[in-house]
Amino acid sequence: MIEALSGRFSTAWLCRQLGVARSGFYAWRQRQHNPGPRARENAALTAQVQTAFERHRGFYGAPRIHQELRATGLKVGRHRVARLMRHSALKAKTRRGFRPCRHPGNRASGVAENLLQQEFSPAAPNRCWAGDITYIRTTAGWRYLAVWIDLHSRRVVGWAMGATMEATLVLEALNRALGHRQIEPDQLLIHTDQGSQYRATAYRQLLESRKISCSMSAKGCCWDNAVVESFFSTLKHELGLDDDAEILNNPQQLIRHLAFWIDGYYNRERRHSTIGYLSPIDYEQQFINTRTLSPVEP
Repeated sequence: MIEALSGRFSTAWLCRQLGVARSGFYAWRQRQHNPGPRARENAALTAQVQTAFERHRGFYGAPRIHQELRATGLKVGRHRVARLMRHSALKAKTRRGFRPCRHPGNRASGVAENLLQQEFSPAAPNRCWAGDITYIRTTAGWRYLAVWIDLHSRRVVGWAMGATMEATLVLEALNRALGHRQIEPDQLLIHTDQGSQYRATAYRQLLESRKISCSMSAKGCCWDNAVVESFFSTLKHELGLDDDAEILNNPQQLIRHLAFWIDGYYNRERRHSTIGYLSPIDYEQQFINTRTLSPVEP
């Protein structure tokens, strides 16, 4: 304000009226016109923060932006990144968390026992997959997305979309996952809710034929399958597919968007806080590298 009014009033008078020392004002003006090394460094760093923020379409907050910069070899603190983002008004788009029921009912007769027991961090890939179905509106009506997620790396190992939510949909996604992954059937546990698709004869027969263990959530308890519920919430938020969003996609466009986001972005690039801010594929590669470098026991 002093600088803006200095052409109409004397600097000394303005400083007295606003309670600012003249030396402080002159020091501030010197910094504005001749920024020091720290200010220049902050300006360059802010540009890199802005680039990373825009690359991930505004969905990355300070923790993930910090990891992005560190991955390029830049040594910078997380709090500094957060401060620069605040100064630049860069705020990540937040999503509404899913709200599962808090009062699980008793297990229905004829469904599998809950073997997972909310142990969502198996020690290796292909030890536990979790699956579920969600619905998405399109210009041609509802479409249903079935996914299978490896809980070790949070990687989507198989998915399929269809116009109905029959057992054939989950079987299509599961067969894709089995075709892409090298599993040891006696070590793989598959967990779902108690939906009719997972109690269908064809589904249960497939697991039995492959000697895959079957686990199901308690009736009505979404906490037992929280990883997949959270994934669906993230997917819908970042693709603009929330229930109250405007319907823009036809089924063909939706499939393209899902393929890009799941296979091209989520699995390969999106940093996941649960796995050390690595992408699912990078986390699996880290596991493979660790096993390869481990000494062989005699």
